[in-house]
Amino acid sequence: MFTLSRQQVRLFRLHAHHLDTWYSLQDALHIAGACGLQNSPPGAWEAALHNRIRDLERQDPARLLEEDKSLLQAWSFRGAPVVFPTRQSGSFLSALIPQPGEPFVYTQGIGLALDFLQLPFDWLLELLVQTMPRLKGVTLCGKAVLDQTLAGWMAPHLPADKRPLWEAPSMYGSPDRQTVGGAVVSFLLRPCSLMGLVVFGKRKGGQPTFTAPETWLGRPLPPAQDAALQLVRSYVHCYAPASVQGFASWLGCSLAQAKRLWSCAEGQLEPVLLDGRRRFVLSDDLEVLLSPPPAARELHLLKGHDPYLGLFDREVILDDRAWQRRVWQTVSNPGVVLWQGEVCGIWTQRKKGPVMDVAVSLRRHLPREALEELLQRHALFSKARIGTLTIQE
Repeated sequence: MFTLSRQQVRLFRLHAHHLDTWYSLQDALHIAGACGLQNSPPGAWEAALHNRIRDLERQDPARLLEEDKSLLQAWSFRGAPVVFPTRQSGSFLSALIPQPGEPFVYTQGIGLALDFLQLPFDWLLELLVQTMPRLKGVTLCGKAVLDQTLAGWMAPHLPADKRPLWEAPSMYGSPDRQTVGGAVVSFLLRPCSLMGLVVFGKRKGGQPTFTAPETWLGRPLPPAQDAALQLVRSYVHCYAPASVQGFASWLGCSLAQAKRLWSCAEGQLEPVLLDGRRRFVLSDDLEVLLSPPPAARELHLLKGHDPYLGLFDREVILDDRAWQRRVWQTVSNPGVVLWQGEVCGIWTQRKKGPVMDVAVSLRRHLPREALEELLQRHALFSKARIGTLTIQE
């Protein structure tokens, strides 16, 4: 069994995440299809493309997503909005549908509403699934509007004694804008997304829109072929050497579901050691992992929630626990400065109109000129100019 070093792993992951060199716009679908591009907070996926494609223009992501529709946005792993190639929708949606006894991702919090309503999860999900065809030919603007509209469509089919409870103020926050029914729908929309019943449409006035795939694409989602296998291969390729526990964390699913999916790749995985722990790599990747080529790009300026940062073994790219807490926060993750794949600093921005103030905190000395060049490039893509720039080492 081969033993890998952290440096070997970092160099390979830079390659797997398309950060080893600059790519072209023609590579956009391949980049997005590697392991999907999370779009939470909004704009995260555009920043991820910008950090991989040298010639990316500000209008290119919207063209691919909203005009060509070669990219698609839907709720996927961890219940997050994710952008991925439309042709790979099976891997990012239907492959995540659980089997009996496995919970759906991002639905654990629905328990408060179910207890209040005294209605079962499966019954409510089936009612929403039966309601979703009404979304065909309809485009709704804003997540709150989507939740409340669908809740309203479901209400007449509830038992009469449950309707007042359904219309009661939500117990999850914003009770002035959300009902219990709207909260239930919010949770259940994630399963509906995995079933291919709802996708994101074109943004309007800064708000997302939602509709049925048939309305958005003019056809149902493409049929899935080996979707589960391709999902496992995508994860293992991007986060090698990988474990099933890391896979479960990345998907936000139960360990039982992760193990079932993982088994689809049996015979295509090779065991290796990293930090004394047994992990797995794709057989196809083992040779490159053992002798990864040097990266043409050494310095990177990533936004928070970039796919490269979605790893389970954080110590591989950052072995300082205090700094880990600064990078991976509950909300509002800062941007990250990478040097040869290792986290060497964080950065934050505050934009007021066309002016962007930037603060950088570094763990070690890095080439300032190259860092400032990347910051200027980011500001230009954000249609801003840098006002105050503070760099601390």
